[in-house]
Amino acid sequence: MDLELTGKVAIVTGGSRGIGKAIARQLAREGADVAICARNEVPLKAAAEELGAETERRFLAVPADMRKLDHIQRLVQRTADTFGRIDILINNAAQIGGTQGPDDIANVSDELIINDFETKMLGYVRCAREVVPYMERQGWGRMVLVSGMATRMAGGVSGGMRNAAVTNLGKSLSNQLGPKGITVNVIQPGAVGSETLQDRLEAVARRQGTTVDQARQRMAEGNAIRRIVTTEEIANVVAFLCSPRAHSITGESISVSGGTGGGVFY
Repeated sequence: MDLELTGKVAIVTGGSRGIGKAIARQLAREGADVAICARNEVPLKAAAEELGAETERRFLAVPADMRKLDHIQRLVQRTADTFGRIDILINNAAQIGGTQGPDDIANVSDELIINDFETKMLGYVRCAREVVPYMERQGWGRMVLVSGMATRMAGGVSGGMRNAAVTNLGKSLSNQLGPKGITVNVIQPGAVGSETLQDRLEAVARRQGTTVDQARQRMAEGNAIRRIVTTEEIANVVAFLCSPRAHSITGESISVSGGTGGGVFY
């Protein structure tokens, strides 16, 4: 299926590895030019060079910290100056859940909560606010916000709040921007087989007093397909949501977790 993304321009935050890198790759495979950002410049530039050579599309690497407004403004401006337009925003940048310290009420730190808020909540809002004028002028745009399964299932204090806030933001933005031809959807990954999975498994193993292999097996058994979802599988869903073919899908929260959890959502 042709997703009709040739010539579109996308921004993918947190695009140097993991889910973000996979999404950037898939959008480029579908014909988009892509700006990616991350805080660490060296792996960011390496990812842009790798993806550009692989897909034969244009990639722009812009170092940026999503906690800093001026970094976000520079990212958006450089993308517009380089490619001439902005059609797609993938809000993905965030710290790896479960790896930044205790997230229970007795031990969670103010620093963890503030960092989560500034990166994944305020950062998403600022990115959306900066790209909306470009999309409004075109009368067309796509936003996908990467949340997490802690929206649907109780998790840690900060992890749950940040994901629930992102999901609420997606619905709010979809209502405001739908009349302008801009769709906004949220995806909710669970355990994902990215480069950062090892960090998460080690943290889980420490908390549970198990081995990393045991933590991996438990993680895989926690969903309906009995394996860990790949980044490529998530990227395929996101690419479709960014397509003109998905215009009737907006304001939705879509689990891409392999069927994690026992809740039923109507």
